[in-house]
Amino acid sequence: MRGFLFPIALFAALVSGCSAVGGSPASTPSVTRSEARLYDASRNAAADVDAAMARAAISGKNVLLVMGANWCHDSLAFAGWTEQPRFREMIQQRYELVFVNVGMPQTNDGHNLDIAQRFGLKVVGTPTVMIIAPDGKLLNGDTAGSWRNAASRSETAIFDELVRYSVQK
Repeated sequence: MRGFLFPIALFAALVSGCSAVGGSPASTPSVTRSEARLYDASRNAAADVDAAMARAAISGKNVLLVMGANWCHDSLAFAGWTEQPRFREMIQQRYELVFVNVGMPQTNDGHNLDIAQRFGLKVVGTPTVMIIAPDGKLLNGDTAGSWRNAASRSETAIFDELVRYSVQK
């Protein structure tokens, strides 16, 4: 019996690395696994990031690069917030948004991790939310990896942080 329980416990411990302790508040919007089109493993993530950076160079907007996964409730919660009207409007006005599927880096089955390295980061959990200036400078290196609790953050806290980083420096 112990041999059967160990893999289950190991998987639970690895998956919990995507979030902070605590559950998802009832008010947190989320996309369901069947609707999760944003973290699409079939996309050419490097080309998507390059295209967002090119648009940012023209528009002067920062890039909001969300590195997440469909299995992670915090990644789905963050994606759900971006679909809400007030978030969607603010993001369209102030950011070039791109979602990248990173697989499950906690189990050495990560994908597109070189994209984070390109901006000087290592993905240690999901989602990793990077805010990048049009010149390629990472603006939130100190907080990019802290979004692993996105499902338990308040709407106001998430919105305010995104607004704060959308201001050109």
